[in-house]
Formats: sequence, structure tokens, C-alpha cells
Amino acid sequence: MTSVLTGTAVDVKNLSVRFRSKRSSTTALDDVTMRVEAGEFISIVGPSGCGKSTLLKVVAGLVKPSDGQVSLFGDEVKGAQRNIGFAFQRAALLEWRGVRKNILLQAEIRGIDKAKAARRADELIELTGLAGFEKALPHELSGGMQQRVALCRALLHEPPVLLMDEPFGALDALTREQLNAELNKIWRETGTTILLVTHSIAEAVFLGTRVEVMSPRPGRLMRTLPVDLPRERDYAQVMTDPRFGSLTREIRQLLGAHESH
Repeated sequence: MTSVLTGTAVDVKNLSVRFRSKRSSTTALDDVTMRVEAGEFISIVGPSGCGKSTLLKVVAGLVKPSDGQVSLFGDEVKGAQRNIGFAFQRAALLEWRGVRKNILLQAEIRGIDKAKAARRADELIELTGLAGFEKALPHELSGGMQQRVALCRALLHEPPVLLMDEPFGALDALTREQLNAELNKIWRETGTTILLVTHSIAEAVFLGTRVEVMSPRPGRLMRTLPVDLPRERDYAQVMTDPRFGSLTREIRQLLGAHESH
């Protein structure tokens, strides 16, 4: 289940995005440049409305740049990208389908070989602790388990890049920590390149190999902070690590300084 892709996974060059209507024009992103190597885990934090989600949508090919460009493994993004995975804040499961069938929906949409998809689904179900719940319907699952199903669905086709837009934002603190630990494990075992948008500074540091801190709108990258922690991360150990405390304080200061202006 480990990715063999190497090199630059995501290359964002001088990206600007402006949304225009008849009455106004809003600059969501302004001159953003960022390079993500294959296998990295990039956490993106910033104030509400700073363009974090827009950045993910441009990488996915769902929003067109006004200026600049984005490339995935050397190919310019010019439309919706079928080979990536995308996990949203809402699990958006089909209420009449069980866990396994919700995961396999991805295979039906993409026309993936049924036997291959079934094996992959079983691997992911085991990896995310869903074994025993294969036939459970969404209303029978907790919010955390629903997000596990959505994550499995996003990973079914073995995407080289996974985009995550606040996937754990609506969960309670304990469930969120558990899913953070599971996501760290999935990232280590699959080698998938991950870009995570989050409002949680602790989550950003716990999961990321580096944290990109964005300014208020128009969104710009104002600081890149490498995360000097082991790849395998345990919450109890990380939370007491001086490096974790130092990074979270620095990010809070950066965001607080901009909020006060």
C-alpha cells in the first residue's frame, strides 16, 4: 500500500484567484507559491475566509486560477483531477448503503475492477478500525466512524495526492485526536501526499511534516514552519514534546499578530 511516486507532487506558482460578480471583485488568493514533494504531509492554517479551501479546489481543478498555475507531478492542472482524493468536512454518505458499499461507490463511479476494489476496501476497513461494521448504515455510526468511511472512500483508488478540507472539524476533541492518530498511520503506510486544511493549530502540528501559515484575505503564505517530530506520532508523547509547544505558540503568535491589525 506504499506509494512509489517521487519528485514534486504539487507545484503552485504565483497563484492568484479573484472572484468577480456584477457588483464586486474579491481576491481570495494572492501570489501563492508552494512546492510539495511526494510523500509530504502539509498542514495549512489561517484565519477564516483566507482562501485555504480555495487553494485545495484549485489543486483539484475545481476552481481556475486568475493568475499563475498549479501542476500535479509535472502536469499542469487544467480541469477536474480524477486521480486525486478529496475528503470534506461532511462525510456525505449515502444513507441507504452500508459502510462497505459506501466505500465501493468510488469504484463504481471510476469503473475500477470489482475484485481489486473489494481487496482495497477490505484493507482500508481493517486499517481504519471499521472491521465488523461493514454492513452498518450511516445512521448507525458515530460521526467519527462516518468520517472513517469517507476517508476510506477517498483512498480507495490509491490516489497519489489526498486533499482534506477540515474533515474532522465537527467532531469532539477525543474523537478528533483518535482520527488524527489513525490518519498519521494511514499516511505512513500508504505514502500518500496529503494537503490538510484545518483551523486547529494542534492538529496542524501533530499531523504535518510542515505547516503553511496563511494571512487574512487576500490569502498569502506568510510563513513555512518545518515540523521536527518523528513520522510515527503518539498524542501523549507529542503533546509533551517541547518542539510541539514551541511550534503551536509560534503559529498562534503569527495568526494573532495579523488578527490585531
